[in-house]
Amino acid sequence: MAPQHGPRRARIVFSDSATKQLENITSEAEIHALDRALVVISVDPDVGEPLPGDASGPQLRQYADEVERVRLLYWVSALRTVVVVAYIEV
Repeated sequence: MAPQHGPRRARIVFSDSATKQLENITSEAEIHALDRALVVISVDPDVGEPLPGDASGPQLRQYADEVERVRLLYWVSALRTVVVVAYIEV
């Protein structure tokens, strides 16, 4: 019997500004909290709230985890396979 796999996760990509923010995170607790939030949006990219904006660009979304105190701003690619993280707050 072939192993059963769960749903495919979206790939996470960071914008240049988010990459710079990542470089400034040094606390292991903050890294762990961020990792948990990234897993959530990779499994379900629609989990975040849509942010108001115009229809000319990608729909910006916000995911906030009040327990871990993490907030991510991101958008999802047209094929829903890539999540681009634009802003990180831990």
